[in-house]
Amino acid sequence: MTKKENVLKAKLRTKAGKGAARAERREGRVPGVIYGGKKAPVMFSVDAVDLANELRKPGFRTRVYELEIEGGDAHSVICHDIQRDLILNRPTHLDFLRVDKNVAIRVEVPFLFVGEDNCVGIKKGGVANINIRELAVMCKPDAIPEHIEVDVSALDIGDAIHLSMLKLPEGVKPEEEGEVTIITIHEPKAEEPEVTPEAEAAAADAAAAAAGDKAAAGAGEGAKE
Repeated sequence: MTKKENVLKAKLRTKAGKGAARAERREGRVPGVIYGGKKAPVMFSVDAVDLANELRKPGFRTRVYELEIEGGDAHSVICHDIQRDLILNRPTHLDFLRVDKNVAIRVEVPFLFVGEDNCVGIKKGGVANINIRELAVMCKPDAIPEHIEVDVSALDIGDAIHLSMLKLPEGVKPEEEGEVTIITIHEPKAEEPEVTPEAEAAAADAAAAAAGDKAAAGAGEGAKE
């Protein structure tokens, strides 16, 4: 669980708009905004390299950061959204949400599937179908899990794991209750028979013969008229 906040250095932004944001990106920085907590939004930017290093670590979206703004205040935040370049997939903008250690927040926590190599159903040729990869939960910031582990090793073909079967960490509650299916092991798909060149040729000859018979029959009907 996330017990310790991580530090991320930032600079205050005073200009809004697309032009100002592009200028930040040309300087090797990623613009962002902090909102929530019944306070005014704060515009900031972070070094693109520093951000890339954090993104390489598992659980960026479930990690609470101490965002230290140069010459300003520090803010306890969590990532709400990352906008990315459609071609290069580089972050272009960050939305951070203020957090209060005493107030529960909504977080989408990823599932970590383990035991696939030993899964009974997969060993028999079954196929794993993952229905959801993240779970929306409500919890206080210091109780946010980096991931929720799902062990599939005991699943046979036709078996499934539902949300009600998981034991969530203390203080973590799913946003929605019910029989939500997380993963299912399906029967393997039947292989289509391989079509040989000889079979293709025979099928073509049969189609041609059928077409010829139809044409001949049509000619015969015409002669009768």
